[in-house]
Amino acid sequence: MTLDAKVPDGPIQDKWDNHRFKLKLVNPANKRKYTVIVVGTGLGGGAAAASLAELGYNVINFCIQDSPRRAHSIAAQGGINAAKNYPNDGDSIWRLFYDTVKGGDYRSREANVYRLAQVSNNIIDQCVAQGVPFAREYGGLLDNRSFGGAQVSRTFYARGQTGQQLLLGAYSSLMRQVETGKVRLFARHEMLDLVVQNGHARGIVTRNLVNGEIKSWAADAVVLATGGYGNVFYLSTNAKNSNATAAWRCHKRGAFFANPCYTQIHPTCIPVSGDYQSKLTLMSESLRNDGRVWVPKTKGDNRSPDQIPEDERDYYLERRYPSFGNLVPRDVASRNAKAVCDEGRGVGDTGLAVYLDFADAIQRLGEDTIRDKYGNLFDMYERITGENPYKVPMRIYPAVHYTMGGLWVDYNLMSTVPGLFVLGEANFSDHGANRLGASALMQGLADGYFVVPYTIGDYLAGSDQNGTTADDAEFKQTEQEVTARLEELLSINGGKSVTEFHRELGLLVWEHVGMARNKAGLTKVVDEIRALREQFWQDLRIPGDQSQLNKNLEFAGRVADYFELSELMAKDALHRNESCGGHFREESQTEEGEAKRNDDDFTYVAAWEYTGQDKEPKLNKEELSFENVKLTQRSYK
Repeated sequence: MTLDAKVPDGPIQDKWDNHRFKLKLVNPANKRKYTVIVVGTGLGGGAAAASLAELGYNVINFCIQDSPRRAHSIAAQGGINAAKNYPNDGDSIWRLFYDTVKGGDYRSREANVYRLAQVSNNIIDQCVAQGVPFAREYGGLLDNRSFGGAQVSRTFYARGQTGQQLLLGAYSSLMRQVETGKVRLFARHEMLDLVVQNGHARGIVTRNLVNGEIKSWAADAVVLATGGYGNVFYLSTNAKNSNATAAWRCHKRGAFFANPCYTQIHPTCIPVSGDYQSKLTLMSESLRNDGRVWVPKTKGDNRSPDQIPEDERDYYLERRYPSFGNLVPRDVASRNAKAVCDEGRGVGDTGLAVYLDFADAIQRLGEDTIRDKYGNLFDMYERITGENPYKVPMRIYPAVHYTMGGLWVDYNLMSTVPGLFVLGEANFSDHGANRLGASALMQGLADGYFVVPYTIGDYLAGSDQNGTTADDAEFKQTEQEVTARLEELLSINGGKSVTEFHRELGLLVWEHVGMARNKAGLTKVVDEIRALREQFWQDLRIPGDQSQLNKNLEFAGRVADYFELSELMAKDALHRNESCGGHFREESQTEEGEAKRNDDDFTYVAAWEYTGQDKEPKLNKEELSFENVKLTQRSYK
């Protein structure tokens, strides 16, 4: 099956404007007749729920946290990109578009990326109007800093808490609509399945996480904004509640899953400290503006950093990539950090870390200036490690952070299930094989504020209101299937905890589907995942029952989905016999160790179709065309 992305004709600069003009509209009086379910309250979900309600639709909004403010978007630190060119350093919509396509190693859809760059400026205006306290330079204009993969300063920021401030802006807009009654908000509810009626998404089934109630909800369309699947690796920078269940259950109901092997390893994280650590902590990429990355030139050099003179230090990113230096894209920085540690030049007790040193910046700018720019990040690092980064270099190492893969969507952000729209990190659409820093917040808000409010109207205007209710047979059947799955998990009554299984799975996936992959490892890990999954369904033990707050039951359902998803990730990585961005096949690299693409055979989106439990998934392709950007070997030198 060749997928139709429904990309409009015409010059790329005009596609979105012309497309918006041609979209069908729902008149204001009719909007109040439609109900839309929005799953998620992060930047994508919160923005979409607020915007759709503002337009007049009835919105039912769900989140698994106790408050929308706890959505994982709050954890984003460094900033949000936009092409306003305030520093007058040569930025433009076209350059943001080009940098994003190049950063994704030419594996993204051009039309979507250009639209993202187009609406980026509107996002900043929207957020300023909401009162988001972006940093400002001495003249009062909004300030910008640099991020990896760009040679201009286009990243707007609020110290090291940009995600939190943007989320509060979306949250304020959302709660205004809750107060008007246009949004019904349900916290502590987890989506456990999608209800498909006559081929269209018509609702969802949720579990109340406090009392265990299973309930169906009907609507005219469903918007999914539930984030990525990085927690399949067990250790990641994601919050423990972040999971893939909503997206995976949609996949099993007919939504194709695109490019699952594209996962991002962030180079700037606090290293692993022990076997029983439950998550990792991100240190913002913004720190690489002023911090210099280095390791000793000599293997096994265990001296403290202040005892290693300059001529015995290897500032390896600056040496290998003089044009971009420490601001190379995340996949490049991560692979290089792994390489020097594999050589035996890593630092710290484990040897799995490199230094991020601010001594030069403090000497040049003063400690007060660095404190103003990064103070909360430095404080966080000191609380976690017990080391003062104003006095000694930070130690960092790559960790799983973001997933570029996700449910396949067309230009309108609609999945292969009509009526199911997918936003932000939950879809695959904008970042190709590697996301540039400060683009996640941009995509979430672009999708929620400026894309889906237009495109969902086109779908609703062309669909029939058939009086769907949660009492229909399809809803009752899906409810029964959800309940049966929970009862099956509880009935196993084995001897191992959910966490034990998740940790074992995460180690397998990190080892074979992490920073470097090869044919032998990927082939082997598919069998190992299957064997561990079989053990999971035979030896899992979940204390408690279904009719109460039960974190073990929640996590068990999510880990069960991780087993299936991780197998698809490995199969996708195995079939894609090339290196591109975050997908690094050891068999496909240049003499200098850089990712080597195969544009003749793999210039497509791999969209996998679910064909049944324990059956081989079916590969569908969306061929990618590059009419505006020339395919070249990516270089940051």
